[in-house]
Amino acid sequence: MSQVTATVRERIQAQGFCGLDDATYAQINYPLRLSPAICMVWAAVGTALASTTILWALVPFAALGAILPGHPFDVLYNYGLRRIFGTPPLPRYPIRRRFACVMATLMLVAAAWGFQAGMPMVGYIVGWSLVGAAFVNVSTGFCVPSFIYRLAFGKMVCK
Repeated sequence: MSQVTATVRERIQAQGFCGLDDATYAQINYPLRLSPAICMVWAAVGTALASTTILWALVPFAALGAILPGHPFDVLYNYGLRRIFGTPPLPRYPIRRRFACVMATLMLVAAAWGFQAGMPMVGYIVGWSLVGAAFVNVSTGFCVPSFIYRLAFGKMVCK
């Protein structure tokens, strides 16, 4: 698939990925959702079970997504799946995508802490909110943290 809709391009660019041709946007559209999908499922299991262990175990991966030029889960795509599909590697994470990982890290910490501190309602609310935000990204490509970043710092303008 080498065609990309304006909506898909805009949603990927809103995450800070600029300067790519339409064919590349089309090819990375779904692979960019792999890491959020893994985090979503992991966080859903941890939240459903009210498991501090499961949630705390995900925190370092989310934090590394904020620190590194890519998410650790992207390795599955970059060194495996993309070779099967003949697609390009994922580009380095720009600040807006890293901001999403920061938000996920903070929400995971808050959910795990809520369960650990005997405040399960905090854990459930924050945990399911994270799962919901990730679900929106995985199912539509719309990144809620990138939207929040846009509200704070303005729309991403790609040249």
